[in-house]
Amino acid sequence: MIVFPAIDLKGGEVVRLAEGDMDRATVYGDDPAAQAMIFADAGAEYLHVVDLDGSFAGRAENREAVEAIVAAFPGHVQLGGGIRDAAAVEGWFDLGISRVVMGSAALKDPEFVKQMAKEWENGIVVAVDAREGMVATEGWAEVSDVPVVDLARRFEDAGVASLLFTDIGRDGLLKGCNIDATVELARTVDIPVIASGGVKGLDDIRMLAVHVDDGIEGVITGRALYEGRLDLAAAIQMADRA
Repeated sequence: MIVFPAIDLKGGEVVRLAEGDMDRATVYGDDPAAQAMIFADAGAEYLHVVDLDGSFAGRAENREAVEAIVAAFPGHVQLGGGIRDAAAVEGWFDLGISRVVMGSAALKDPEFVKQMAKEWENGIVVAVDAREGMVATEGWAEVSDVPVVDLARRFEDAGVASLLFTDIGRDGLLKGCNIDATVELARTVDIPVIASGGVKGLDDIRMLAVHVDDGIEGVITGRALYEGRLDLAAAIQMADRA
């Protein structure tokens, strides 16, 4: 199982939000590339980076920070946030991004996302962000009437690399990952699932790792790392046993 340390970008700084609320941002640093190297030194081979401003704007807003991260980090960088057209997808892959995460586009233009998945083999991750079981978009500012499972199933034969499932109600709150909902989704669809939202410690890593055979590919963690509640090296070691 892959552990993805998260670097969320707002105004060029490393932040974490509570429940996706831009007004509830905690700043953890002003050097994203340096933070990427801290994670690399702890053993991380993968990063999950989000352009939070881009999520709302629908276009790249923290490009310089992302470029610096990619230049510094020796492993794979997965990027999301406002990536909604073919030029943006191609541009990020050309820069060296390993996988692109698409959320709003997946709900509003699924055929486009499927086309991108065909063009960029194993390069597209579909974000399935849930608020009380329904898909949220536009930086989580809008909640649709589409159930999470319904959206996920639309991409089963599309060639997407993974589904990134976030329980928004837990994100950034250290409440613990929604293990049951994540595992249920992984068992329901034939696409690997990455868990996100609420990781508070090593127990979350352990409980998710048990379900690798159910389709859990990885887990994203942010605030627990920044606040010292989760040791990244220990988390990676536990995940490697799965």
